[in-house]
Amino acid sequence: MTSQMRRAWASIGANIAEGSCRKGDCGFGRFLQIVIGSASELEYHLLLARDLELLKSLSYQRLSDEVVEVKRMLASLVHKLRAES
Repeated sequence: MTSQMRRAWASIGANIAEGSCRKGDCGFGRFLQIVIGSASELEYHLLLARDLELLKSLSYQRLSDEVVEVKRMLASLVHKLRAES
């Protein structure tokens, strides 16, 4: 499970970097949708780890809050890109 969480977390940054090099906002927007999917996957893995008691509730809450904030920022960026195009 740890490796899946690390992969999802790494995928967030990697896809933002890759998408930012694409031509046009549409291409970047597609990558941002993939990033949001990776963030949602990470959010699920954190919840599962907490439910399986592999992650303490306090740690879960802190990490979950961070992932939710990242998703909010991504959603805001996607909204801005759509408004500009």
